Amino acid sequence: MDHRDIWDERTARRYDTPGVGMFAPEVLDPTVDRLAALAGDGRALELAVGTGRVAVPLAARGVPVAGVELSAAMLAQLRTKVDEATLPVVLGDMATASVPGEFALVYVVYNAISNLLTQDAQVACVANAARHLVPGGRFVVELEVPDLRVLPPGQPGVLFASADRYLGVDTVDPLHQRLVSHHVRWDDDGTAEVWRSGHRYVWPAELDLMARLAGLVLEERHADWSGTPFTAESRSHVSVYRRPTG
Repeated sequence: MDHRDIWDERTARRYDTPGVGMFAPEVLDPTVDRLAALAGDGRALELAVGTGRVAVPLAARGVPVAGVELSAAMLAQLRTKVDEATLPVVLGDMATASVPGEFALVYVVYNAISNLLTQDAQVACVANAARHLVPGGRFVVELEVPDLRVLPPGQPGVLFASADRYLGVDTVDPLHQRLVSHHVRWDDDGTAEVWRSGHRYVWPAELDLMARLAGLVLEERHADWSGTPFTAESRSHVSVYRRPTG
């Protein structure tokens, strides 16, 4: 599964949903608020910047933001909002791409690190983030917590969403920590469209070890951007890692 094929021109055109879903103010505003506070007076780097859902409003807050993006189509959509001078972006893989300068904050949000389909690639991504940080800088990851308790033995998939003219199904490969999300949408005339994306899910403890290998230490973890305590029942986490100063 090549993510450059998944995040194509058609997907990029339809990605933004202003005011609803991941673009809803109650979802986006706390994200930008927290990242702006973590960046302080420093520069920020977003890995998998996409169409700029987070980076554009963060830059509007006065935070100097740069990005890395694999998909030329997603980057083209971002460029309809801001120019290169306002938000410079390197076209490349977030596990290996290098961006000039150093940053007080590097972040990857909305499960984007799971788009890297091997543990080696994810380890490389965390190490790449650490290389871009100034001493004392922070790396922030937003991820879902795998909920395999809903998957009975022998059942390969689970329905995760059902709405008007939409179904979402995850098929899971527990051996390789892989899942494929299948999004099915149909029109009034019955015409259906299927869009799929592949992921390698990451356990919080596994992510902590990746960070330690990169020389980072866990500073805090919450269930969301608003600071809700992280518990055994949390279905997501926002984890903040710090590059030591010594």
